[in-house]
Amino acid sequence: MRYFLGFFKYSWYLLDGIRKVLHLLLLLVFFGLILVALSPQIPLVPRSAALLIAPQGQLVEQNSGGPLDRAIAEASGEQEFEVRVRDVVEAIERARDDERIKVLVMDLDGLTGGGIAKLEEVAEALREFRTSGKQVIAMGQSFDQQQYYLAAQADQIYLDPHGMVLIDGFAYYTQYFKEAIDKLGVSVNVFKAGKYKSAVEPFLRQDMSPEAREANQQWLDSLWRTYQAKVTEARGLDAGALTDYAEQLLPSLKAVEGDFAKLAVERRLVTELKTREQVIEQLKLQVGEDDDDHSYRRVHFQDYLAAEHAEHPLENRGSNKVGIVVAAGEIVDGERTAGTVGGDSLAELLRQARYDDDLKAVVLRIDSPGGSVMASEVIRREIAALKAAGKPVVASMSSTAASGGYYIAMDADEIWANPATITGSIGVFGIMPTFEGTLGKLGISTDGLGTTSIAGALRSDRAMSNTAREVFQLSVDHEYTQFVNKVAEARKQPYETIDAVAQGRVWAADDAVKQGLVDQLGLLQDAVQAAAARAQLGEDYQQEYLDVDLSWRQLLAQQVNALTARVTRMLVPDLQLLRGLQQQFTPLQRETLRLQRMADSRQLYYYCACTVE
Repeated sequence: MRYFLGFFKYSWYLLDGIRKVLHLLLLLVFFGLILVALSPQIPLVPRSAALLIAPQGQLVEQNSGGPLDRAIAEASGEQEFEVRVRDVVEAIERARDDERIKVLVMDLDGLTGGGIAKLEEVAEALREFRTSGKQVIAMGQSFDQQQYYLAAQADQIYLDPHGMVLIDGFAYYTQYFKEAIDKLGVSVNVFKAGKYKSAVEPFLRQDMSPEAREANQQWLDSLWRTYQAKVTEARGLDAGALTDYAEQLLPSLKAVEGDFAKLAVERRLVTELKTREQVIEQLKLQVGEDDDDHSYRRVHFQDYLAAEHAEHPLENRGSNKVGIVVAAGEIVDGERTAGTVGGDSLAELLRQARYDDDLKAVVLRIDSPGGSVMASEVIRREIAALKAAGKPVVASMSSTAASGGYYIAMDADEIWANPATITGSIGVFGIMPTFEGTLGKLGISTDGLGTTSIAGALRSDRAMSNTAREVFQLSVDHEYTQFVNKVAEARKQPYETIDAVAQGRVWAADDAVKQGLVDQLGLLQDAVQAAAARAQLGEDYQQEYLDVDLSWRQLLAQQVNALTARVTRMLVPDLQLLRGLQQQFTPLQRETLRLQRMADSRQLYYYCACTVE
């Protein structure tokens, strides 16, 4: 009997074990099928096709947020579409010598901007593509100023007969809140160092100061000269053609009875007027017809990259590498996801580069208006440590590298920038709003006591005392002196020389070179080559972008991103109109949120409010 029971017991354990194994196998198969279903298929590149460059959204150096953040934003309809510059450039470079790609087509209707420096990275790739003898064709229903910068690089530009080319020059406008703040009873205590440090002016004035107007006009004019030079050269136009087009728009438009498209042809801004359908028929003759949608055979640049990476994976096993670290967005304390520069996050990437024996040099690619003083200093220290370890560091400036963006660049062995980069803004400000007036309007007051005269001096419900204001201003002045001293040391210039071009003044990079703040004008690849040369790597080296490693949760989020977004967006109402109204009528809220994001522990900022329209 005991033998029988023992046999039964062990048989039961065996069967139960088999059951658990089968359950586990079924679960693995189930999740495997889900992952297979969600995994994107590798696209096929036809033997004869056009490479389609159709960016949707802003050109950026780095996508914002983590994979899960982007999935949630897309699902709720709040995602701002972004396209990485390096992806567009890589696709164009690979297609140049690819026999399957017969022509490159740009459909720029979805491009919403990104800045001349980023556009020029793509434009240079287009110019190199044309050296292969292949054509570049641009088509659009209309072209705004930034879209046209890329379109101008094409062999043919086709504009819809009902379209227009709008080139109106650059503008810098901002909203001022002084009267609104006064009506709300808010006391905004502002402290700054630098005659031209104008980021705080919206809280203090109702208009632009003469100093800010002087400085802004200079860098705007410089950007406009750069834009005109590149576009007129590409289109073979007279040097002043674009200024004349903008200034004489009204009489010119009257002469053609309001026909923008006809005016664009007359001014040689476009090759010919053609509908999208007519362009498609022309492309069919060049590359053949797609059997599925009866359009021309094409491959979108993102699909092309996916296919290329599958067919020709990048080799990263070399021991001679130049690492590229991207610093894109406002500089804030702590660890942050991509699209914002976390002081600790970026410092960790630089630290990894320092201890990676395969990385011989580092390029810091900057697209930042600055932010927190403390976070900027944390990053600067890691750059100094990289150099102390014997690894060359070259800074490459994208559209903006101003204030804190310049601070993290200044210690590099070389600083490269695009002529249209906005940089400088070497200055400091602090801001401390108090709400005793607002509370007073509601019949609320604050009273109490402290053990010292400064206890409770920084409460937001009390007016700032004169002592507290003096302390704050002394701290700002000290940080400014430190900033200028460090720039002077890094650039090997006297303090007085740097102080004269600092004062919070913004410079376009071609002027910054003359002022000794930037070494060379060029693109990202010029900076990479300079870093390789400093590391004595010759021509035999690879370049590698250093990114934060993704956890398995983030990798899974990338896979489910598209599926969740499609399903959820069907269930979420379209709130775009309400969002547009909110953005229009809450500029003060946006400025406040920007300061909250940067959130320096001492409320001190190296920041430049220098967005160009």
